[in-house]
Amino acid sequence: MAESMKGLRRTHRCTELSAANIGEEVTVMGWVQKSRNRGGIIFVDLRDRSGILQIIFEQGEDRSRTVDAEHFEKAETLRSEFVIAVVGKVEGREGNTNANMKTGDIEVRATQLRILSEAETPPFPIESASKTKEELRLTYRYLDLRRPDLQQKIMLRSHVTAKIREFMTHEGFLEIETPILNKSTPEGARDYLVPSRVHPGTFYALPQSPQLFKQLLMCSGYDRYFQIAKCFRDEDLRADRQPEFTQVDMELSFVDVEDVIEVNERLLQYVFKDAIGIDITLPIPRITWQEAMDRYGSDKPDTRFGMELVNVSDVISGCDFAVFASALEQGGSVRGINAKGQGQMPRKKIDALVEFAKGFGAKGLAYIAIGPDGTTKSSFSKFMTEDTMNALIHAMEGESGDLLLFAADQNKVVWDVLGNLRLELARNLELLDKNQYNFLWVTQFPLLEWNEDEKRYVAMHHPFTMPMEEDLELLDTDPGKVRAKAYDIVLNGTELGGGSVRIFQNSIQEKMFEIIGLSKETAQERFGFLLNAFRYGVPPHAGLAFGLDRMVMLMAQADSIREVIAFPKVKDASCLMSEAPNVVDVEQLEELGIALVKE
Repeated sequence: MAESMKGLRRTHRCTELSAANIGEEVTVMGWVQKSRNRGGIIFVDLRDRSGILQIIFEQGEDRSRTVDAEHFEKAETLRSEFVIAVVGKVEGREGNTNANMKTGDIEVRATQLRILSEAETPPFPIESASKTKEELRLTYRYLDLRRPDLQQKIMLRSHVTAKIREFMTHEGFLEIETPILNKSTPEGARDYLVPSRVHPGTFYALPQSPQLFKQLLMCSGYDRYFQIAKCFRDEDLRADRQPEFTQVDMELSFVDVEDVIEVNERLLQYVFKDAIGIDITLPIPRITWQEAMDRYGSDKPDTRFGMELVNVSDVISGCDFAVFASALEQGGSVRGINAKGQGQMPRKKIDALVEFAKGFGAKGLAYIAIGPDGTTKSSFSKFMTEDTMNALIHAMEGESGDLLLFAADQNKVVWDVLGNLRLELARNLELLDKNQYNFLWVTQFPLLEWNEDEKRYVAMHHPFTMPMEEDLELLDTDPGKVRAKAYDIVLNGTELGGGSVRIFQNSIQEKMFEIIGLSKETAQERFGFLLNAFRYGVPPHAGLAFGLDRMVMLMAQADSIREVIAFPKVKDASCLMSEAPNVVDVEQLEELGIALVKE
């Protein structure tokens, strides 16, 4: 039978007690982790968000060490996840310490017990490093969130958010909220739409980012803005993506690239040191987008290991191997990676790598395996002269025991194939150290990318990104070669955040809209409120947004952002616990003027 607190007040969380409290009477409250009855003495592990504390209920002749019969009998009924309040005295463990517990040198000898809430047996154990399937844990997320390791991650997120706010406020940023119900501006991912009851037939869109509003705030003279912003994108999910996510969003006036990078480097240095004790050496290394693609096959490269791409197109030019020759004839390239020490890899594993590469567009993989004695096995040596083979191995810095893997196709395919292949090899060879934090700025992204389906250029980031000044003349002659004043911050192969300097001159903005196929009328219809604001004086401005979920995921060394979000969605964007999304009453649909049509 559940009892009320009857005026009791908690004096400490479980692990706020230490040997310094020995002799004090305390009141602690929490959940029963486990209870052990040893006949005349009951040990209870009490758990709250701070950790675990041992409670003792004892009966015996020594009245100073016993609890009365009523409270002892109640203690005998305790089971896992009962919620209890305990009054008692802090004692030392008297030689029976537990070095694995923060409170392992003390315990509380109970004098009073109140059972505040009884509990059914949970569908899985409430314990760290749970082996229970994630689907079951997410169905009972309110129980999953009791697990100590998950609670540590959620509390880390809270701490990180607080430190970001502290830093940004100290740096003169103003925290300003922007609207959640917006106008749809379909240039990017799909919007989540919200029907309007008051304006039948019209819809709001949930924000994919606060981009337009934060630029308006710069027009309004607020100089430095930030927001811990909720954002929404209706796109396919993966380990580091959710339909709703949180950004650390910022915008600054009267700045250029260097100013934004400088303040964000100091922000990262401050937060990582305070939250997890990691020292970030400044300045953070930088490479251009082109260099990142050429060396790593990725615009978010993981630099914790080598295995960089090597362009061998010149070396094999004129060879008789049709796969290589055809790629070069069609304007592509031949590139390779050197898996050091893997020359003895079984053919079955090499075949598995070939199948993996096909998943990223490769027609196949060519390879050279160099044995311990320097002899080679190759999938294409019969098409190459001895001199060309030797030159190829030399270009790849191949040595005895190495495995050289090659892809030949259009650059985009080759980068994608080898970029993902080097990561797959690194995972298989256990080269990815979660205790290593390699930051990297990637700069000078292409301003535009070609959309083959729509046969037009689209903005690689968004249509308000400033081109590099030295490339402005290319907007008319060769827009595909224009570089953007854009920058991404990458950590261990994950994009932590990105941003850019914004266009603030009308002539450049109009040219940008023209290149991506937006007429003046369409641009005005979609972005008129921003373009109109620009007519009244707009400062040069730039910004950046961090993915808070991704950042905390990496800080917590978690495998998925679901581990650092209290109530996440699964891959089909549904919530297993609340069963959202779900059907609504017909009356609600009628009020909104919405009819559902069966396919």
